[in-house]
Amino acid sequence: MNALRDNKYWITFFAAISIAFFVLGFYGREVYRQAPPIPKAIVVADGTVLATEDDILTGQESWQSTGGQQLGSIWGHGAYQAPDWTADWLHREAVALLDVWAVREHGRRFDDLDAGAQGALKQRLVIEMRTNTYDPATGTVTISAERAEAIARTAAHFDALFGGAPELQQLREDYAMKEVTVPDAKRRAALVDFFFWTSWAASTQRPDSKVTYTNNWPHEPLVDNRPSGANVLWSLVSVFLLLAAIGALVWWKAFRPEEEKDPEPPARDPFGEIAPTASMKAVAKYVGTVVLLLVVQVILGVITAHYTVEGQGFYGLPLGEWLPYSLTRTWHIQAGMFWIATAFLAAGLFVAPIVGGREPKFQRLGVNVLFGALLVVVGGSFVGQYLAIHQVLPLGLSFWLGHQGYEYVDLGRGWQVALWVGLLLWLVLMLRALWPALQRKDGSRSLVLMFTGASAAIGLIYGAGFFFGARTHMSVMEYWRWWIVHLWVEGFFEVFATAAISLLFVRLGLIEERTAGRAVIVSSTLYLFAGIPGTFHHLYWSGTPTAILAVGATFSALEVVPLVLVGWEAWRTSRLQQAAPWMVRYRWPVRFFVGVAFWNLVGAGLFGFLINPPIALYYMQGLNTTPVHAHAALFGVYGLLSLGLVLVVARRLSGFVAWRERYLAWGFWGMNVGLGLMIVLSLLPIGLAQTWASVETGLWYARSAEFLQLPIMEVARWLRLVGDTVFLGGVACFAWFMLGLWTGWSYEPVASPEPRGSVVPAPAA
Repeated sequence: MNALRDNKYWITFFAAISIAFFVLGFYGREVYRQAPPIPKAIVVADGTVLATEDDILTGQESWQSTGGQQLGSIWGHGAYQAPDWTADWLHREAVALLDVWAVREHGRRFDDLDAGAQGALKQRLVIEMRTNTYDPATGTVTISAERAEAIARTAAHFDALFGGAPELQQLREDYAMKEVTVPDAKRRAALVDFFFWTSWAASTQRPDSKVTYTNNWPHEPLVDNRPSGANVLWSLVSVFLLLAAIGALVWWKAFRPEEEKDPEPPARDPFGEIAPTASMKAVAKYVGTVVLLLVVQVILGVITAHYTVEGQGFYGLPLGEWLPYSLTRTWHIQAGMFWIATAFLAAGLFVAPIVGGREPKFQRLGVNVLFGALLVVVGGSFVGQYLAIHQVLPLGLSFWLGHQGYEYVDLGRGWQVALWVGLLLWLVLMLRALWPALQRKDGSRSLVLMFTGASAAIGLIYGAGFFFGARTHMSVMEYWRWWIVHLWVEGFFEVFATAAISLLFVRLGLIEERTAGRAVIVSSTLYLFAGIPGTFHHLYWSGTPTAILAVGATFSALEVVPLVLVGWEAWRTSRLQQAAPWMVRYRWPVRFFVGVAFWNLVGAGLFGFLINPPIALYYMQGLNTTPVHAHAALFGVYGLLSLGLVLVVARRLSGFVAWRERYLAWGFWGMNVGLGLMIVLSLLPIGLAQTWASVETGLWYARSAEFLQLPIMEVARWLRLVGDTVFLGGVACFAWFMLGLWTGWSYEPVASPEPRGSVVPAPAA
């Protein structure tokens, strides 16, 4: 009977993810089919060629080499200090074209004309900018001579900005740019062609449509870029679906049959019966690397945040010339991805022999080889990014060994391939250790299968990043990039972590194994069914059709539904601290897991849904409301989860010696309170102020130096120092405690009388 009930859970799970991936793939095909065309040539009415397809794609490569999305943003994706180059170009070109017409026809600048003359030119501007002159037969876009002049004026501004013109020094400081970001004149010329094309797609209507290729994004009243009817409709639908799904979930939770009760905890710590194997001990170096990369990431974060107030310096030191904002932000994000991923890899390698019940032959060697490979990838990618952003590498080599230019997938393609090979090696090590458990048909089978499946997904789905290249269309690139950022990190890492924690609690005898297995299947079904197609909420304005907006809005609303249960999950997890006297050893890992539940609700749930509905994201994309969600979800959920898993590993490797937990407690509260202060005092107020500016004036203004350098905005950026200081102190305390586990100062002088374990997982024959 129990087996039959498990089969029902599995059927539901596979049906859900099959439907979800079908939706993701079907509409992914539409991304390819309906991406904005890259013209073979942009020509003036008299036949003059302004730019070619090759110029635009070379400009894309040039943009990647500067750090790409780590220096400003394109279509709203990227950094928040410099402008969104699409919105900035669009506004500057529109203003320049109005001035060209005003001077030629009225002998005065546009701002000096009366309201009637201005209104007439504005109407003409809307027609000029929104009319689609792309000819599919020839692959050309034709523009007027007046618009060509406006483009030339706009291009001159960007060429001077990236080329180091002295008159724009203050603007570069406000944008936190290097003085000479792109020294090569040919690269700069191609760069401005690329910027123009992204703006053209954002202001040109699709054939037989009233919306632009980017669904009327960004908000720019001059060219009549405003929210479409579909935007408003699907925003309302998403809110309705969210409320309906939450009601259904509460109803199901209230009236479903009573769950099986948790078993009576054992009298002694079950981990005490298992002595660490050679490969489990080898995982200790991964733990140290996690802590080291965490410290490096936080220091880089402090420098990056300071650039938002001082631009090119760090308390007077001209640090920006050596370590510019685009580089420190790249390293900051990449270090975070590396230490979180390393923690998950370490947890898997540590837990797998426990679950499998044996130590495979040469497992320790494999763990050490994988560690060496990870160090090479981390060090090599950091060096490559430095060389790329300093414009040392040729464009083609820059993408492969330097900087891909895309946020969260920054490391050069060669290093990305090496990382994927490392993940496949990790998957092999995991499967070898888990194989005995996979052959057993006992109550833990469902849980072991979910853990194994999530491990396989982590190893394989990272390969989605290979489906785009340096010259791949931006819309297509964004589709595959979010497979990694949303599916790999936010999707299957979540399933892996849920299964790993459940396995730990089952092994400790605190949760009944069959109940835990079913719970993991149900939660994963709910999360992945919504989360897989919910990937599209990142692609509303990335040159995708309206169907993407509809699918992304509906499914991303459902992503919040599983988070409704996190309060109950947090209570249930915290209760395990008192399940048995020996659980005192694991109280801090459990508290980190409780913190994960809190930030899952607040960071992923509340702050995520704040920006997810299309009407909200239309005005908020690319503003500081996004890092509110990113910081709270990435560190609050995956960061704390990783540190909790690391503490479980450290707890078992340190035996039964009692910990001195004062610094660990300070670290936990410092990181959580600091993160909250960072959001409440700085990021959220800035983001909401930018939203107001975006609604009232336009996105270009919300991201402009003119707005961000207002005194009140500077104060808000300085206030981040409060949260950053508390957070940095928390990280320092945590690192000090972890260092003390190696040196000995984090242990109490008297060990627990409970004997150490003597049962070791058997090595392979």
